[in-house]
Formats: sequence, C-alpha cells, structure tokens
Amino acid sequence: MVTAAELRYTVGGHETFPFRTGWLKKGFDALREDGLAFIRDDAVVRLGVGKNMVRSIRFWCLATQMAGEEPRSVGSKPLRPTRLGIKLLDDDGWDPYLEDVGSLWLLHWLLVTNPARASAWYHVFASYPDPDFTKARLIGFLQSVAERHQQPVSPNSIARDVDCLLRTYVPGDVSTGMLNATFDCPLSELELIRPYDQDGVYQFHIGPKESLPPHVFGFALLQFVRRYSGGRRSLNIQECVYTPGSPGQAFRLDEDSTLSLLEAVGPLFNGCLTVTETAGIVQVYLHTDQAGLGDDLAIQLLDAYYREGERYV
Repeated sequence: MVTAAELRYTVGGHETFPFRTGWLKKGFDALREDGLAFIRDDAVVRLGVGKNMVRSIRFWCLATQMAGEEPRSVGSKPLRPTRLGIKLLDDDGWDPYLEDVGSLWLLHWLLVTNPARASAWYHVFASYPDPDFTKARLIGFLQSVAERHQQPVSPNSIARDVDCLLRTYVPGDVSTGMLNATFDCPLSELELIRPYDQDGVYQFHIGPKESLPPHVFGFALLQFVRRYSGGRRSLNIQECVYTPGSPGQAFRLDEDSTLSLLEAVGPLFNGCLTVTETAGIVQVYLHTDQAGLGDDLAIQLLDAYYREGERYV
C-alpha cells in the first residue's frame, strides 16, 4: 500500500521544465560515472545544460524511477541508477534513446505511481474525479490534497506543478498557449491530455490506447497487485479500472479497454493469470503466490517485449 508519508504533497523540483528527449539518458550516463554528478562544480559542463536544467534532470531521473537516492545519514546522498533504469537506458539496454512508444508508456506509469517524488502527477492520475478540467480547477484539487494532509503549500507552487504537468503531456502549440514545440516532452506523444476548447479546458483521453503494449500493461498490473491487493490473488475489473494507482486510472482506460488488455496479457503470464466472467462480474485471478509477483517476473515481462521486437513504434 502507498503510505501516508508518500501521499503527502511534495512540491516538484522540476524547475518548471518537463523532461526533454535525451534528458534521462544524459542524466543516467552521468550517474553511472558519478553518483554526485548533479552537485559537482562541473555539473553544468558535464551535462551541457544550465544550472536550473541540471536540477530538473536530477528531478526527472528520480521521478521516473530511473535513479534512486542511496541512504546516507549525513552529507549529500549519491544517486544510483535503479535496476529498471539500467535495463532501459544502458547503452546496450532495451531502449536507451526512447524510440519505442512502449518505453514512454512505461515511463508514464513509473512517474504517476511515484507519489513521494511526483506528487502532482500521482494525485492527478490517481484520483482527480472529472474527465475534464481547467488549470484553476486542477490547482484547487491539488490544494485540497495538500490541506487534507495538513500541509501548507502555496498556490503559486502548486500552479507551477500544474503548468509543468500540462507541458509533460500536451504538445506545445498555439492552441495551448505554449510555444516552442522543439522542447516538447516525449510523453506528449501519448495524447493522454488534450486541449478541449479555447477557454482553457483540457480533457483526459479516456478509452482504448492502441499504442499501449500488453507487456507494459502487464508490468503495471503486477506492480498494482503487489501494492494494493493486500495478499489477495483475485481482483475484480472495477478495482483494476477505478482504484487510485490502478492501471486503469494511470492509463485512463475504461472497462472495455481494460478487459481487452487483460485478455491480451493473460497468455504472457504462462497460465499465471486468467480472466473469468460470472453473472456479469469480471474477475482477474493470479495463480501464483505473492513471491511470484516480484520484480523478476515484472522485468521478465518487459524483457520479452523488447526481445521479441514486436514493438509499437
């Protein structure tokens, strides 16, 4: 389960920049050489960006779970690439330059299920209740989240998080009022958020996601079950779609598209997962113990996707 401490609203350290193509690889490569690369005096030269962008790249490496902090009681905490970061971004990794849209879906999942590092992204994709919104409504929603956890967070700080979140998913063009599409975040390709009209209304794209690979959905499902099932081996489809932190919420799926993905991912589990319908109730059964839902199985699922070469490019 997500802990109360993780759910506390933390203002982002993104410096108002969504991550750009090449940033995660750049940050990953620097950390492979030196866990303190982002705070060295030569960080600007080493990474080839300004000081604010150095801090932003650090934030995004942590927020997308490509890197983690080493525990240390005193002094600066070095960063180290995570196991998944190495698998994805190493020079001979799955997709170091994020050319496969499946990698973008994976990064999106890792971002919006990381409440401790990316609070705005987590709360918006886990529990914002409406299919459309304005910036003001989103700011109000996140302000209520902070107040619920008894945290004094300024509306201006939350507004900066909202602006950055929108620029993570909405391409820069005249309709959004955000120019310079050269600096679009790669996640804008997913089209999860779309401008609705000229009055500043946005909509979540809810429903089927043709470019979402079943393998990535299966990886997300495994992580969701581990966090939220409480040791149970079965979930109903409503839990997979509507529970905060579920694949359905993160990927903005409806019940029909979730069911289609569940049916597609079933064979990938080699009999460990089945979907049944009884009296109109769809149940997902995991024929394995919790130990079988560990990182190894999740990694194996992604490894099969990249190894098979049946990619969504």
